Amino acid sequence: MATTMQKRTVTMVDSLEKIPCSIFTDPKEGARFVAGKIADTIRQKQAKGEACVLGLATGSTPKSLYAELVRMHRQEGLSFRNVISFNLDEYYPIQLDAAQSYHRYMHTLLFQHVDIDPKNIHIPDGSLPKEKIKQHCADYEKKIEEAGGVDLQVLGIGNNGHIGFNEPGSSIYSRTRLISLENSTRLANAHDFANISQVPRLALTMGIQTILKAKHVILMAWGAAKAPVIQKAVEGFLTEQVPASLLQQHNHCEFVVDEQAASELTRFKSPWLTGEIEWTPQMIKKAVVNMALAINKPILSLTNADYNEYGLGDLLVEKGNPYDINLQVYYMLRDTITGWPGGKPNVVLPTHPERSQPYPKRVLIFSPHPDDDIISMGGTFQRLHDQGHEVHVAYQTSGNIAVTDEFVTRFLDFALGFEAIAGGTNDNAHRIAADIRNYLSVKKDELDTPEIRAIKGLIRRCEAKATCRYVGLGEEQAHFLNLPFYETGTIEKRPMGEEDIRLTIELLNTIQPHQIFCAGDLADPHGTHKVCLDIVFESLHRLKQQGGWIEECWLWLYKGAWQEWKMEEIEMAVPMSPEQVQRKRHGIFIHQSQKDMVPFQGSDAREFWQRAEERNAATANLYAQLGLTHYAAIEAFVRWHY
Repeated sequence: MATTMQKRTVTMVDSLEKIPCSIFTDPKEGARFVAGKIADTIRQKQAKGEACVLGLATGSTPKSLYAELVRMHRQEGLSFRNVISFNLDEYYPIQLDAAQSYHRYMHTLLFQHVDIDPKNIHIPDGSLPKEKIKQHCADYEKKIEEAGGVDLQVLGIGNNGHIGFNEPGSSIYSRTRLISLENSTRLANAHDFANISQVPRLALTMGIQTILKAKHVILMAWGAAKAPVIQKAVEGFLTEQVPASLLQQHNHCEFVVDEQAASELTRFKSPWLTGEIEWTPQMIKKAVVNMALAINKPILSLTNADYNEYGLGDLLVEKGNPYDINLQVYYMLRDTITGWPGGKPNVVLPTHPERSQPYPKRVLIFSPHPDDDIISMGGTFQRLHDQGHEVHVAYQTSGNIAVTDEFVTRFLDFALGFEAIAGGTNDNAHRIAADIRNYLSVKKDELDTPEIRAIKGLIRRCEAKATCRYVGLGEEQAHFLNLPFYETGTIEKRPMGEEDIRLTIELLNTIQPHQIFCAGDLADPHGTHKVCLDIVFESLHRLKQQGGWIEECWLWLYKGAWQEWKMEEIEMAVPMSPEQVQRKRHGIFIHQSQKDMVPFQGSDAREFWQRAEERNAATANLYAQLGLTHYAAIEAFVRWHY
């Protein structure tokens, strides 16, 4: 269900949001909405016997859109015979058939599955020599004009606000041209390449003026990582430093986003500023915590004047004395903090995040990759074991694509060297090793062979087992699901399937945990965390229908690898001493294949141990800033009710 701005009764939202927004619960719903708009445009043009000119985008955002358009073509008869397409951009230099080229992307995801006339497909050519690029760009503009202009332009948005590849500072009068990519953009796109050095430094892109000439513009954005820039583009000042904000000048532009991407908009972040709201305990906590952090005051020091100046006068009118409100929120925060994540035994603590009984508990930690457990909740992981709980870890995927080729050759050398020391020889092993070395020596964009993927998976499996031993778990407490959706050998994964769910349900029924921990860190740029979480959710949903042990099982979500929970969301905060922080760091270091140079690490250049420590310390600092005890670090969790 979309939340739209059209004919809204809360007019304050209209004054804050300068671009109409349609907000959906998830990207699939948003993609269906946009696909419907495109289909309507195509059919309206067909009815008039006219061509429909579409401006198309690439990247991760429109993948679900193109899948829906292909479905509509196959199942609903949507024809593309009258469609003329112009793509926004392309890397430069790049060959048309390169795995990362947008030419290949568009044909793979859309064009080869529909009935569009090949001569109507236009994509900037990144393979041309540089001396021909200027004329190529001028010709591209001319072709758009000759086609009658773009009827509907689809856009994504970069974390820095770029549209197409128009980076911050691009002129509002810019046209199709060759542009230099910011390092942040190259880092954000590095997941498509073996490493950052292989990401092109240049790109061809339609200009902002070219985009603004389109009759209708739809910009799509999914995920919490896009929330800050969506807020700037929709509610901020019109500026070339945020190119997407220039769309405020377009008379028929709309943003289609999911709830996470919309989370920084005022109507969600500070809804009390947009009209009357219901002051639930959670809303009070959110308002007071955000106010205290914004004005840098401990909660118990907030005054009547602070409430009024921050726009919370209505809260005072409804709830009265600020002292009472301050205490209510302070106690809510205080009661999230516990050194007993599995529940404290032999005591009755009604406000404790976890139950005291049963004790000890059977605990199952789901780790999407073979290191998410120690990175995101390593302190809690160790504490659960140290406090006597029966802890199991389920590594959901092999993580094999995140191992460099150099690590493969290093471990081949070790294996063969160990064999020689042991005084044995295995001709088959030597042959396989030689074949792998030969393949890697000439490998470019090709997929890894099954043997190489198996070795990379084994490397990560051994690291995960070593981490479990470091914490104190036995061999039987580490479970490797190797979910099939992941095993494509590429960044692009399959959707979750029945076999993924079957394997998960089988493990859950075997362990019958009282407590489950899952990665709720959906900012993972590769989407693996999201699919892994969906698999767990679907498995628990099916088990819930059967009843039994599942009725007494609680589910906690962790973050930490890519982002952290907001302060008002946290329901369990597990503090760590400096020594525990050090232990967690040593546990992360066991994953040597993920240190120093990690493939596909996204736009965050820090190593994972640095990310984890800095985020955990930041959470502890926020608690202290709000007036609570200052710990060295805190790991945070949110309970999910299923």
